[in-house]
Formats: sequence, C-alpha cells, structure tokens
Amino acid sequence: MAVTLAQAATLSQNDLQRGVVETFVQSSVVLDRLPFMTVSGNAYAYNVEGTLPGVAFRAVNAAYIESTGTVNQLTETIKILGGDADVDRFIVQTRGNLNSQRAVQTAMKVKSLSYEFQNAFINGDSAVDANSFDGLKKRLVGAQVITAGTNGIPVLGTTDADRLAFLDQLDATIARVKNPSAIYTNAFIRAKMLSAFRRLNIAHDRVGDKQSPTYQGIPVLDIGTKSDGTTQILPQSETVGAGTTCSSVYVVGFGQDEMDGGVTGLWNGGIQVRDLGEVSDKPVYRTRIELYGGMAVFSGQAAARLQGVLNA
Repeated sequence: MAVTLAQAATLSQNDLQRGVVETFVQSSVVLDRLPFMTVSGNAYAYNVEGTLPGVAFRAVNAAYIESTGTVNQLTETIKILGGDADVDRFIVQTRGNLNSQRAVQTAMKVKSLSYEFQNAFINGDSAVDANSFDGLKKRLVGAQVITAGTNGIPVLGTTDADRLAFLDQLDATIARVKNPSAIYTNAFIRAKMLSAFRRLNIAHDRVGDKQSPTYQGIPVLDIGTKSDGTTQILPQSETVGAGTTCSSVYVVGFGQDEMDGGVTGLWNGGIQVRDLGEVSDKPVYRTRIELYGGMAVFSGQAAARLQGVLNA
C-alpha cells in the first residue's frame, strides 16, 4: 500500500527524519499528496493493457473464435535525488544560541529538494538529464494533451464568453482524467482562474491545511518555481500557433498502485536522512538527505495537459 509523506512522518520513529519529512510536506504541493509505493531493487516493471481480447455472440452449438488480449510491459527506473548540508563547527558554536544552525540549513536543503522534485514531476526528461525521471510533460501524448485555441486562449478575457470558453477547455481536460485529484498551474494563471470564478459566481471553496481553492471539487494549486525562486516550473513562455506567451494546466489523478490507474510515486527506503557528524576533511557537521525514487503513470487516463493558456 502506498503512503503519502504526511503518513510517513506520522509513522517515523526518528525525530530527525520526521522533521525532514514534515518540511517536505510543508514545502510541496506535489509531495504533500502524491502517494509513494515501496519497490524493491532499482527499477519497477508493470503491465499496461495493449489490446483487449475479442468476444462475440454465438449460435447454439457454434464455437467461439479464441482470442487473447495483449499487454505491454513498462519499466520505471529508480533515480537518486538528494544533497548534503554542511555547517561549520565555528558557526554552530558561536551562533547556535540564536537558532539551531544545522536545523536551518537542513530545512533549506529540504525546500530545495522539494522544488527539484516538483520540477521533475512536470518537466523531467531523462533524455536531457539521464539522472532524472521523466515528468508529465514528456509522458502525456495524444488525446491527453488538449490545445486551447489556435494561438492560445485567455483565462479571464474581457467577457463572460471568454471565461466560459476557457472553462469549456478545462472541463474537457478534467474529463480525460479518471479520478482527478489536483489541478496544477502557475501563480499567474491560478490568479486569473480565481478572478474568472468570481465573475461567473462559481463556488471555489478553500480546502485542506493550505486552504487551496477548488474547481469542481478539485484543488487548484500553484506548483511554484524552481529552486532559484524566480523561474516558473510552468513558465509563461510556451508556443502554441502564433502565441509565444502560453502556459499549461495539468490535471492529475493520484493512485495508490497499478489497480487505481493513477499517478503514483515510487521509492526504495523512503526519505533517508543521515547525520554524518563532523567529516574528516574539513571542520563541518554534515547532514545527508536522499530519496531513491521516481514516479509511474499507471494508465492513459492518469493525467492530462491543457496547453495554450494565456495570462490574460
């Protein structure tokens, strides 16, 4: 059974590890809800339906024509994401009375890792970085990618007709996801969506600890920036037709395992936190944080992408 990081924090008996996991949850709108399934080894192989077997009506005393379905085996490779946080002994001794300097640096490292995982969740491409896993942008193809307008489409526009046109496209995207759990966008598109909801008197009650607004009961989440704090994970620089300032909205359905047919995280060993103490080559205390993990998209209806969304 898969567990979320919030559940993992509750189960952890290690204070340092629990604190790190809780910081992951606080820092990430992906890691706070993505279920992780434990796998053995450095890869996970699973089957996806290819073609279904044939069936038919038959007459009395007639025979069936035998047929079998086909399955395609896919393999997800476990990747290594992590980092070291070093704090000089001098800083710990002279500044430790104000804050736990190691705790501060560990929290900052965790935040950076959260941003990196969220970016890979969308933009990961093993052809560009062999050490990364493939994200939704690379995985989603065909009917799971909807293009909004010839040259993009505004979210708010100038009339209710503009707003309804965008929502028609968003509805079509949601309809292509089996069990939609989250809508991911950037901060600018999210703000425009909330403005459109208000103008159209669409209820968007806030839910969860992070008070996320909803559409059709689905949380609308700003997936944020990369670790530099400025570059959007979902930038407003995609090209659709003649439009060069477009972005995308992703609708994701999370699942516990293959049977759910959703998007599921994979890990071996969970979040691993090691206090290495003072290292031998320099006078610093070192904490190492690692995740041996990745993600799987267990069906063709696990997620969908709406591209061509204008910040207008």
